Amino acid sequence: MLKKIWVIFMRDIKVNLRDFISLYILLVPVIFAVGIRLLVPSVNDTTVDLALLEGDNPEMVTYLEQFANVELFADVDAVEERLERRDNIVAILPEGDDYFILTQGNEPESVVEFAKLLNSYHELDLEVENTTAVIETFGRTESPLKKLLVNIMILMTSVLAGMLISINIVEEKVDNTVSAINVSPISRVGFILGKSMSGMFLAIYGAVAILWITGFSDVNLGQIALAIVSVTLLSILVGFIEGINNDDVMNAAAGIKLLFLPLAAGVAAAELLSEQWQALAYWIPFYWTYKGNDAILSYSASWPQIISYTAIVLALCGAVYYFLAPKIQKGLA
Repeated sequence: MLKKIWVIFMRDIKVNLRDFISLYILLVPVIFAVGIRLLVPSVNDTTVDLALLEGDNPEMVTYLEQFANVELFADVDAVEERLERRDNIVAILPEGDDYFILTQGNEPESVVEFAKLLNSYHELDLEVENTTAVIETFGRTESPLKKLLVNIMILMTSVLAGMLISINIVEEKVDNTVSAINVSPISRVGFILGKSMSGMFLAIYGAVAILWITGFSDVNLGQIALAIVSVTLLSILVGFIEGINNDDVMNAAAGIKLLFLPLAAGVAAAELLSEQWQALAYWIPFYWTYKGNDAILSYSASWPQIISYTAIVLALCGAVYYFLAPKIQKGLA
């Protein structure tokens, strides 16, 4: 039976690689992960850009690079041309033995003041070791925005897994092969497991790809896998229903998109509501998976915590299966 399940899985993968929509769904996790990596700064990245003359004072460049993004230019004209662009950048230019601050005039005051302080600190030859300040991290080792987007993208991948399954089942219906399982050597359970493997593969592979590309590869992969597999079961159930009840790929995909509503509600409840009001989202599996993923990405999750969240998700998915199982059996009849 395992060999037959594997054959179904490999057939789905081959078909998906030839179909544009399915191939796009398989590549979405990688595309979005690269976008997150390129666009979202880390929690320690500076937002201040400085322009200096190339070759003027290498020691000063090395000093300022500790605190800001430094761009070097060949002459003053090139610096002035850079300042006229739409972003905020401040120039520190030589004037005899001293240096002066050159701005376009519309930069935020905080950026200009920061550039002035850095110039003064360099003139006074102050180093980081001279400070008496104490840095408090509050447990934040990554950008909160980056962690939020990675968490949401992992949940979206689980929904896309259901969409992939529904597309595969619709293609089976188009080929008139769904009803043939009643006289085939494989059971209905084996067929369901075989068709589910492509969705599970996307959920696991997508989560691993997102974590690796965005720099979260050192999180507890066992915990993240447990959380993702549990919530993916819901997407698989809905994917089967949409695939069985639709004869068109676009209609099936549109039905799966409805899962984005509870997904968004779960994320909004966890991020925006106070603890007492979050009880309104306890019925949403994505809420519990989001909280579990958030703890994992914060490197503060414990196994009892993740297991409890997973148990709640499985219980909710079991309730959904109780109501959807008759429709799945009817559709495979």
